Amino acid sequence: MGDKAKSILVVEDEPMIAMLFEDFLDMLGYDVAGCVETVEEALAACRQGGFDGAILDVHLRTQLSWPVAEQLQSDNIPFVIASGGTGKTLPSSLVNVPILAKPFNIQSLESVLSRLFT
Repeated sequence: MGDKAKSILVVEDEPMIAMLFEDFLDMLGYDVAGCVETVEEALAACRQGGFDGAILDVHLRTQLSWPVAEQLQSDNIPFVIASGGTGKTLPSSLVNVPILAKPFNIQSLESVLSRLFT
């Protein structure tokens, strides 16, 4: 994967799923830049920077994560959208973003992340 492991920001409000992402990322050789649970925390992390990519859950508590997606796009940071919902309508600006369907496994995570950094 190159000299330095890519660091991934995990934006997920479900602690068990966030821990699963952390474990899988570690096993796949990625660094976890951090885990945040809200749109506000994710936007703050974007302002701080220091990560190569992100995993973005669609539903963060009572909010949708689209403002975070827009910020990541404007910062040119690649990301995947993690969604348990099928047929959810994505904003048109996000139709080309890779989707990680929940429930996911390590193989599906590896596959979708490999598309980010090629």
